[in-house]
Amino acid sequence: MKYHKLQAGETTGTYVMDSPVTEADILRMAQQLAMSRLSKGRALTEPKQVFSHLQTLLQYHEHEVFALLLLDTKHRIIGFQELFRGTLDGASVYPREVVKIALEHNAAAVVLVHNHPSGDPEPSQADRTLTTTLKNALNMIGTKTLDHIVVGHEGCVSLAERGYL
Repeated sequence: MKYHKLQAGETTGTYVMDSPVTEADILRMAQQLAMSRLSKGRALTEPKQVFSHLQTLLQYHEHEVFALLLLDTKHRIIGFQELFRGTLDGASVYPREVVKIALEHNAAAVVLVHNHPSGDPEPSQADRTLTTTLKNALNMIGTKTLDHIVVGHEGCVSLAERGYL
């Protein structure tokens, strides 16, 4: 994977290519940029930007991926971690593992994230049940669940915005 084709432009946020790139190169670069926007120390202030970065990272997976965005007490990012991968229509998520990761990173808060490979980000009843289960488990260790975001090609849905948190 080489990125010498991409150079910073004269204006902040612009880039110059020094040779042709493939669609795969562009997707890889977009994912790398999205990951850097979710890097340690950045504060979560713009939910729509976070949605955009998460969509870039997860929308093209052919299987379901469950991840955690781990945050400190000021809601700055500690890390973004994929925890479970599943089949086309589901991932087994274990509350014990989610709690373990939150404790390992000393997270004060988390945002739960998973994708729907079908492309439709509409939360299922199973998604809502899982949210409640994980929120209760994380509450026991003093970690707040801020949101559960479902990612699809068609956009992102926040379970907090829908009133499920």
